[in-house]
Amino acid sequence: MKKIKEMKIKISFILIAISTLFLFEACKVGPSFKTQRTEIDSTAVYRYDSIQLAMTDSVLNISWWELFDDPVLEELIEIGLRENKDALIASSRIEQALAQLGFTRADLYPKIGYNIGASRGNVVGGAPTQDFSAQNIFAGFGTLSWELDFWGKFRRANEAAKAELVASEYGQRTVQIGLIAAVTSTYYQLLDFKWREYISRRTLELRQKSLNIIQARYDQGIVPEIDLNQAQIQRAIAAAAVPFFQRSVAQTENALGILLGRSPGPITTGAKLDEQNLPPDIPVGLPSMLMERRPDILQAEALLHAQTARIGIAVAQRFPAISLTGMLGVVSGDISNLTANPAAWAIGGSLLGPLFEFGKNKRRVEIERKITEQVVYEYERTVIVAFQEVEDALIEIATLKGEVQARQDHVTAAKNAQYLSGERYDKGVTSFLELIESQRQAFEAELSLSEATQKLFTGYVNLYKALGGGWLSEEEMNATSQE
Repeated sequence: MKKIKEMKIKISFILIAISTLFLFEACKVGPSFKTQRTEIDSTAVYRYDSIQLAMTDSVLNISWWELFDDPVLEELIEIGLRENKDALIASSRIEQALAQLGFTRADLYPKIGYNIGASRGNVVGGAPTQDFSAQNIFAGFGTLSWELDFWGKFRRANEAAKAELVASEYGQRTVQIGLIAAVTSTYYQLLDFKWREYISRRTLELRQKSLNIIQARYDQGIVPEIDLNQAQIQRAIAAAAVPFFQRSVAQTENALGILLGRSPGPITTGAKLDEQNLPPDIPVGLPSMLMERRPDILQAEALLHAQTARIGIAVAQRFPAISLTGMLGVVSGDISNLTANPAAWAIGGSLLGPLFEFGKNKRRVEIERKITEQVVYEYERTVIVAFQEVEDALIEIATLKGEVQARQDHVTAAKNAQYLSGERYDKGVTSFLELIESQRQAFEAELSLSEATQKLFTGYVNLYKALGGGWLSEEEMNATSQE
């Protein structure tokens, strides 16, 4: 027992000495990550943004879809965030990355195990017994093995795993913002198709009434057959538009159902498109702020951090691995006397490293450096695309506002022209051709106004998405409310 106690003291002393050595971090080969965020002139502005102010807390700390003021839309978004399969996959990836971090971190610590065995034979420890007689051997050992992270290989792997965890969290945010944007824009597309279906049905009813009148006049010989044919053509155009938009409505409902994580089917909507209120304009801030708000940019940066750490792993593999091993236990030829014999122990160390592998280890480092270079380009492309998306959304909103106003003026004028043409035709002042042309223009003007309005709503959705969204997780919302 005394010898066992002495051995425990020796092993404890060795472990303490090694732990003290690690307090000085030994060394960590490979490049250390530095933020790659592109330097942007703080005076730079977006071309089409007339409000260059910092984002206010009221905008940052609000679920941005609430600015559309449609309770039905809010409910659909909540369902999507809860049940959409892509969102669930992104959430699962965070848990996977967290498990991977724990898996990688374990390499930093000693591996402690046990070895229990029994054997019979005339060979003990690789040598035959003196009289070549068979013997029983019973053994039980506790084992310890530890590869010292002298070159920082495991710490670099741990650093990469942490960065990948951060990237997965930003990836989830990217998926969620994209999902919210997709649900919102699909919702307004559905409202657009429903409104255009309504316009088509209403137009069909009016043209059917007009056709009935023309048919009666033709039967009495008052109007020529060409007028009847023109009325029939206009009625058929409206009749064909109804099933076209019915199909568009159903297909859009199915697409929205998939976004919600549910089977395709009818979707209940809120206010009609012409009753929806546009969200208020918000200041988009300076371009440099985008670097802090876009989760896809932050995700790309975290992935770059992880890849940079992998260079250190590859460099460390060019150096020898320093390992310690320890074993403490008992050995006996009789299991009943297993604990009565003196303790069996062993302490060892090893230095294992490459000597000459025809440049394989060097090429491994070069591969990781080139991959890192590619990830840098991916990051820079993500930044550039982010700026483009903001610019495109601002241009979209600025120009669509003018287009919607022009479409509204077009509808007003076209409806009035349609009314006047009808009055003129009834009094015999003009031909039926003028009337049907006025009807055609009024119908197309209303359809165009509906489409332009939907595009304007979608433009706001695209802007909020391009700015990184104002969406916050439930935990962030709770933290904000407690501050």
